[in-house]
Amino acid sequence: QESAWPQGFGQLTQVGMRQQWELGQVLRQRYRDFLSASYRRQEIFIRSTDCDRTLMSAEANLAGLYPPEGQQMFNPNISWQPIPVHTVPESEERLLKFPLTPCPRYEQLQKETRHSAEYVNKTKENWQFLQMVANETGIRDVSLESVWSVYDTLFCEQAHKMDLPVWVTPNVMAHLKQLKDFGFEFLFGIHNRVEKARLQGGVLLDHIRKNLTKAADVSAHQNLKLLVYSAHDTTLVALQMALDVYNKIQAPYASCHLFELYQEDDGNFSVEMFFRNESGKEPFPLTVPGCQHKCPLQRFLELTDTVVPEDWEQECHVASSIRDTGEPRLDQCGRRRKLGSYLIDRFLFSLAEVFVGLAVCGSILLLLIILLLTVLFRIQSQPPGYRHVSNEGEEQP
Repeated sequence: QESAWPQGFGQLTQVGMRQQWELGQVLRQRYRDFLSASYRRQEIFIRSTDCDRTLMSAEANLAGLYPPEGQQMFNPNISWQPIPVHTVPESEERLLKFPLTPCPRYEQLQKETRHSAEYVNKTKENWQFLQMVANETGIRDVSLESVWSVYDTLFCEQAHKMDLPVWVTPNVMAHLKQLKDFGFEFLFGIHNRVEKARLQGGVLLDHIRKNLTKAADVSAHQNLKLLVYSAHDTTLVALQMALDVYNKIQAPYASCHLFELYQEDDGNFSVEMFFRNESGKEPFPLTVPGCQHKCPLQRFLELTDTVVPEDWEQECHVASSIRDTGEPRLDQCGRRRKLGSYLIDRFLFSLAEVFVGLAVCGSILLLLIILLLTVLFRIQSQPPGYRHVSNEGEEQP
């Protein structure tokens, strides 16, 4: 019942707000020697998709990242300061909402994927289970592509300590999760992953690569240190599939994908990636296939070049610019609105070291992208902590 949620379906709950705020505190602690002690507008830019929960997740995170001090305290009774979060209309979103549409070639690839042996066999193996879910929920046509909505709703209710239906046993939940993970993989992989990446996650990766390259230009004298994007779970999956580092498991709440750019002692630059998918633990290293964890920037660019589109519209066989087709399954805000509350949204952070951390939060799991456009010189010991999910967005001037 929607009345069970204070703000209705698809909204950020207080649980999610606390998780984002705590993540902001972790980021503050980790980057205390990199970011200014207090908020400086020249150092950070935040953009969110135009959804209530992603906007609120960004704000909650920033409250933990930049607690006001001294002159920034506009009210001694409020340990908070307003920090601008930018957005664009959903119909104009061409960077953070996936799958990107319209793209006829991508739709053709999805049709081919549905006829692949892996997809067909998966459907056959789980047909009886899917029929049981349909009967219990009253949802018609439950499939590998739509079962995620059932799992998300149940998981969100479970996270908020609500009673689940009798038919939802631990084994059923585990089975639903496994099918949901497969559904995410279906969107960007299984069949022709590289071409799908060029039409989807490679678009975002292209911006990240450009910002990494720009950050390595020491003559630019950039003031911007933190570029933050708040987006969705599918944004994280699309990016990781393009990088070929996706572990086929949907990222949990408050997870982070990180890109870090370092200048070495010899003047060259290297890229490191990490994925934080468990609160309270250090992120584990991710390595682009074909390179070591500390991957030279030029090598990183070479290895990821094949999944970056040269002309997205031409490769999609679409002459016009990207538009919102209004299809519910592609509507990130709409799809999550059906599920219930969202704990925290995911953030993708790229710091010009460059962190791109995707902090998955909320039922919808927002992704925050932070791109630090200021280069950090490598030091022998790196302070413990997190990096938040952040994604690169449009190139910055």
